[in-house]
This record gives sequence, structure tokens and C-alpha cells, in this order.
Amino acid sequence: MRSKQRKLRRRLRWIAIAVGLPVIVSLLLVLPLRWFNPITSAFMLQDDSGREPILHEWQAWPALRQSMPLAVVAAEDQRFAEHFGLDVQAIRKSFDDAERGRQLRGASTISQQLAKNLFLSPSRSMLRKGIEAWLTVVIEICLPKRRILEIYLNIVEFGPGIYGVGAASRHYFHKTADSLTDWEAALLAAVLPNPIRLRVDAPSSYLRKRQQWIIGQMQRLRRERWLTLLQ
Repeated sequence: MRSKQRKLRRRLRWIAIAVGLPVIVSLLLVLPLRWFNPITSAFMLQDDSGREPILHEWQAWPALRQSMPLAVVAAEDQRFAEHFGLDVQAIRKSFDDAERGRQLRGASTISQQLAKNLFLSPSRSMLRKGIEAWLTVVIEICLPKRRILEIYLNIVEFGPGIYGVGAASRHYFHKTADSLTDWEAALLAAVLPNPIRLRVDAPSSYLRKRQQWIIGQMQRLRRERWLTLLQ
């Protein structure tokens, strides 16, 4: 009887470790970001663009002003302030479109993109997606929405070896991020689905159409005072 109890305690101990260790590691990775800026990201460390050194310049939230946050939300995740990292509504619509034979739509939120860019890799395995979903929830628990958006804008890739809106605005427009116009911010946001194939410095007709659509969405979000949701 005592032997069975010891075996049960050992199993429970290992279960607690198996469950608790990922939680502790995740919190250690994410919670400090509430106060400290990341100096690099997994995508930067895996950069194979050949640019030496890569371009990266941190911009605090006041320097980002209104254009760039609005442009990225308009382009990538208009329900950013409403969902809890995983946009179930967008995921359901994506699957519905696939069942109707339409092109599969991306359903990744800004929080998911942050988890992937900051901690993971561009691979598409189910394991990576599972870890991404877990880290997304931890990010949403630990960080305010405005901080999530601030970090994302500072680490996302805007072109080969060009990370963050600070570096992108200087490289492409020779100005600081707080001087970006809506037109320029929309062009930067338009390349985010694929910043290697879509070029800010050589925009295709598709990219120009996407830029114009983003401009319209930005104007609508501004009328709705969207940024006040992040205060």
C-alpha cells in the first residue's frame, strides 16, 4: 500500500513539473517585457538576409504617434482591442472560406505575430503553432494591449534585415517614425504579410491597392477614436 502511495506521489510530482515548468518558463520570458524592451528577437537572430549589421532602432510609444499603430491595426488585426490574442471569429471565418473553396485567409492576430517573431521561427509545423498559441495567451495575460503593439512595431520585419518601424522609416523615407505620414505608414503596413516578396522601395500595383485600402481603414478607425481603446 505504501509502495503504491509513493508511486502515486512520484507521478503527481512529475505531472506538476510537466505542467508547472512551461508556465514558469513562459512567465520568465514574457513578464519582464512589461517593463524592459527586448534587445533582439528570434527572427533577428535567424536573419539570413545577408545585411550586416541588420537595421534595428527602438522607438518608444510617444514617438510612434498615431499613423503607424493605426496602419498596422488596419492592415492586420482590426479586432486587436477586442480579442484575447486568438481571434476565434477570424479563425472560424477562415475555415468557412476554405470549406467554400475560397483561398485560405490568414487569421493570425498581432499578439500571435508578436509571439512568433519574438520567440519562435517562421516554420509552419503544428508544434510551432501550438507553442505560438500558448505564448500568445501568456502575452495577453502579462502585457497591456498598448505594450503588445509597441513591441510588435519595434521588432517586426519591414524588409530584408530591416526590423522595427524606427529603422524602416529611416531606411525607406529618411525620417523618424514620428514624422511618417498616413500614406507612408500604410505602405509600410502593406508589406507585412510578406516583407521579403513585397517591397516598400519597389511597390507593385497590388501593394499600391493594398496601401489605398489601408488608408481608408485608418480613416475609419480614426473617426471611431480607436486609439483611445489603448489608453
